Amino acid sequence: MEDPRLRAVSLANTKSFTARLKSHLKETFFPDDPFRHFADQRPVRRAWSTISYFVPILQWMSNYSLTFFSYDVLAGITIASLAIPQGISYAKLAEIPPIIGLYCSFVPPLVYAVFGSSNNMAVGPVAAASLLIAATIQESVSPEKEPERYTYTVITAAFFTGLLQLTLGVFRLGIIVDFLARSTITGFMGGTALMIILQQFKGLLGLQHFTNKTDFVTVVQALFKYRSECRWQSVILAVAFLTILLLSKKLKDKFPKLFWVNAISPLFVVILGGLIAFLVDGANHGIPIVGDLKKGLNPITISHLQFKTPYVSVAIKAGLITGIIALAEGVAVGRSLALLKNEQIDGNKEMIAYGMMNIVGSFFSCYLTTGPFSKSAVNYHAGCKTPMSNAVHALCMMLVLLFLAPLFKYTPLVALSAIITVAMIGIIELHEIHHLFKVDKFDFCLCMSALLGVLFISMKAGLALSFLLSIIRALLYVARPMTCKLGNLPGTDLYRDIQQYPNSKSIPGILILQLGSPIYFANAGYLRERITRWVEAEENAIKEHSGKDLHYIIFDLSGVTTIDNSGIGMMTEVKRTLNKKGIKLALSNPSLKVVEKLSSAKLIDAVGKEWFFLSVGDAVEGCHFVLQEEAK
Repeated sequence: MEDPRLRAVSLANTKSFTARLKSHLKETFFPDDPFRHFADQRPVRRAWSTISYFVPILQWMSNYSLTFFSYDVLAGITIASLAIPQGISYAKLAEIPPIIGLYCSFVPPLVYAVFGSSNNMAVGPVAAASLLIAATIQESVSPEKEPERYTYTVITAAFFTGLLQLTLGVFRLGIIVDFLARSTITGFMGGTALMIILQQFKGLLGLQHFTNKTDFVTVVQALFKYRSECRWQSVILAVAFLTILLLSKKLKDKFPKLFWVNAISPLFVVILGGLIAFLVDGANHGIPIVGDLKKGLNPITISHLQFKTPYVSVAIKAGLITGIIALAEGVAVGRSLALLKNEQIDGNKEMIAYGMMNIVGSFFSCYLTTGPFSKSAVNYHAGCKTPMSNAVHALCMMLVLLFLAPLFKYTPLVALSAIITVAMIGIIELHEIHHLFKVDKFDFCLCMSALLGVLFISMKAGLALSFLLSIIRALLYVARPMTCKLGNLPGTDLYRDIQQYPNSKSIPGILILQLGSPIYFANAGYLRERITRWVEAEENAIKEHSGKDLHYIIFDLSGVTTIDNSGIGMMTEVKRTLNKKGIKLALSNPSLKVVEKLSSAKLIDAVGKEWFFLSVGDAVEGCHFVLQEEAK
């Protein structure tokens, strides 16, 4: 019988500390290795490729064609028709002048056309961030008492949002956004959507007074408190507008090629409502209107940004909170639409694009912008080919600002409320919540904690609660890794979990344990105790059935990607304990990183190089070989 130990595991410590650190940092911050195609290029060409990487328009513009332009023009005009009512509506949510919502569809899309890497994204303000900004800044600055300072503080928050996003993108720290689980985003957006819908009853019912708070109980109390202010004219228009919007949405779902009907329906509602309000003098007959909108392009606001205390602190707070949410939503939307075209986008490049457009936008009277799903989906269905659709969108908005903005002064608030309400209905992903309940109850709890936290406490509390639970869950996975006992499947050389495969057989005198995660300080103590219990249970079982002893324990390390000093200490303690019991330790299939650490700690010499095996099967054969040799 050949000794399987002759098939040796490579145990050479092949990398220096500097090389290992460089490799680790590269995999952490550059997992996609974005510059791998530049290595063989000449210096001038490499410099141009690097610049093009950060300024994507230099890449796609060289291959741009008239055919692409025709598609992008159609898509740009289509999303511009949606941007007008959405811009006014979401500015209303943020408690800022409606014209700023239109400004956000001029400068930021131009910036995104230069720096954006997604061919499907259409940028603009979003409802959740608008409401969250208002809820955060109103704690320190009143939009009623200090409207101008409040507006500039909101714009300053966009500057800090852009600074955060640009920093994350440049230093490739998108991993931070990954801590916002999809279930967390689903719950937060669902709770926010429900809250926004409740707040729209002010416009739908024509109320003059309402609460600025965002929790469910306070909003419902306000509805009952001010119910006497309800205007029947607004209610009739609300029913009509909601019917039009919902029917157009239903038509799009049934006939996808008619997506443009749903896309222009908000603009149609705004125009129809404006005509009605103008003809019946709605402002004086129970139909509140937006009011004057100044004609002209974005005024420069760089000198008005609030960098003085106490306003700068609240602007930073609002900017950081909303920046993470907007970033997570925008990157998720971009990736989702890219998959439909079998494309890929670089999340870090998108962060740079968002950061640039928010920083530049804050200099030109814009508040936070990102990639809203509704507008981006319309852009996708309209057949956009490149980010040029955003430039067309911006040019259309420029014409509106120069010539048509004053015409929207008669837009009824009830029309905006109806548009927001229908848009928010689409954000509540009931099918996703049901899917979470069926597939993963913990993810469902994360989702519901965010949703209920937003509804009954506050938006920030709901987000913080679900984020905390996400971190706790991640820590539990690290601190309590899956460890299982392996057995041999009869007639094969495969070794599998005995609980998953009850017909698998234990090997007499040998305990095989699979350690299925990195071994860190957080789980080293748990693994030591778990291994001790496995050994005790196996010893008792062997003595009960055969009266023999446990001779070997094999650790399958194929799932252990790395190990730290605490993990090495745990392995040393386990080996010492096993030696006292007369049990020999064998290790199977350690990875390169694990081998490097074990070699540096001299644990390989302590265990013995001959007790490292390429597979569990080899380890079992090696143990049997030694037993047979000892029996001779």
